Amino acid sequence: MSDQYFYEGASGPWELVIGLEVHAQINSKSKLFSGAATAFGAEPNTQVSFMDAAMPGMLPVINSHCVEQAVKTGFGLNAEINLISSFDRKNYFYADLPSGYQITQFTRPIVGKGYLDVELEDGSSRRIGITRLHLEQDAGKSVHDQHPDKSYIDLNRAGVGLMEIVSEPDMRSAEEAAAYVKKLRAIVRCLGTCDGNMDQGSMRVDINVSVRKPGAPLGTRAEIKNVNSIKFLTQAVHYEVDRQVSLLEAGEEILQETRLFDAAQGITRSMRSKEHAHDYRYFPDPDLPPLVLEKAWVETLRTNLPELPDAKKDRLMEEYELPLYDAALLVTETEIASYYEETLQALEAVTPKGAKLVANWLLGEVFGALNRDGKTLEDCPITPGALAGLVMEIQKDVISGKIAKDVFSMMWETGKSAPALIAEHGLQQVSDDGAIIPIIDKVLADNPQMVEEYRQGKDKLFGFFVGQVMKIMAGKANPELVNKLLRERLGTA
Repeated sequence: MSDQYFYEGASGPWELVIGLEVHAQINSKSKLFSGAATAFGAEPNTQVSFMDAAMPGMLPVINSHCVEQAVKTGFGLNAEINLISSFDRKNYFYADLPSGYQITQFTRPIVGKGYLDVELEDGSSRRIGITRLHLEQDAGKSVHDQHPDKSYIDLNRAGVGLMEIVSEPDMRSAEEAAAYVKKLRAIVRCLGTCDGNMDQGSMRVDINVSVRKPGAPLGTRAEIKNVNSIKFLTQAVHYEVDRQVSLLEAGEEILQETRLFDAAQGITRSMRSKEHAHDYRYFPDPDLPPLVLEKAWVETLRTNLPELPDAKKDRLMEEYELPLYDAALLVTETEIASYYEETLQALEAVTPKGAKLVANWLLGEVFGALNRDGKTLEDCPITPGALAGLVMEIQKDVISGKIAKDVFSMMWETGKSAPALIAEHGLQQVSDDGAIIPIIDKVLADNPQMVEEYRQGKDKLFGFFVGQVMKIMAGKANPELVNKLLRERLGTA
């Protein structure tokens, strides 16, 4: 195992053990067991049915669309689909859970074991096991900041369908945990089963963290609840590992407890002792019969899945000879992959060199400008067709890569096309020997000492000559042609 998986404490190395429980809100217009709406941002308590409010005599009715979404997600997780599953009642008492129990799946979930392969920054990959995906209803929301000494309850979220995706404790670093959540988010967004908007709470992560000496049994874990960003997940893991190692090395014990992450201070804080399964007094929900799926229906869902991120990544690498790093970045979001392929389609011809050039511009200049201006790809002022137009001007040697960056900036600000801006500002690249050779001769004549030093073996001076030529020609000379002609004039071609 690589050293990156160990935390170096005063007593030597410690191994991190991380498992995640991801709560993904199902993309559905109505709730899991009622017809109430699920739109985000509605006025408090305006999307609550009698069922959601736990009025006496109200019976749950399963939402078939939510079931379909769970099965599709299961396929995205390379997981087993259980044709028979059942619902249980999980008993606990919070003010925002009016029934005093949550309808969930415990003994027989709809989706069984699976896995995700995640790519890490060093180019390696790790397989993370999936324990299960089960369906359950969400609780409401307690609001504590509207009154100095009162809390309010908003039940709009109560009863919204959730997919709880439970991993095996296979992650050994914060980087792996972040890569896992990113991959999972890309899959559910690709499938359309969850919007993955962590900032809105539609995807939340519970982090189970423990440490142990390498090779020792699993340590006591702490659970950090409801982390709602990749950044916070990483910070929470780092802090929690520091905390646990410090306690153990001081001879203290780790309590099995539920903690929360305080983003303002970058720390975790204790909330309550961690319950065991028997504390929830699970029992089969008497109002819901077993959920039985038809094998043919499940197979139809499987055959109609969209192209998943891993398959798309492999195709981009095979068709366009893209490196793994580029292909993996391009499939992190459905919108990115679509923008990329639309740009390729707008090119006159697609070659591996052209495909790589488009990837470089999209992942570099486009995303750099989006981040700088706080925009999303949907708000991008440069369309795929416009980016293709810029790339084709580079491919045809109309402009150099350096001038292309200036053209890109003007496209971003004005919305004009690359050809129009090049013509308007006279930025066409000079590829005429007759125009470049006199400039080269002048540069060499003005620097006889450097020419002599270069010919005696000081190769680094070649860059100086190129820079002088490009400076005199205002960056418009064809760089490849300048290099070729310079070598000829210096007698090193």
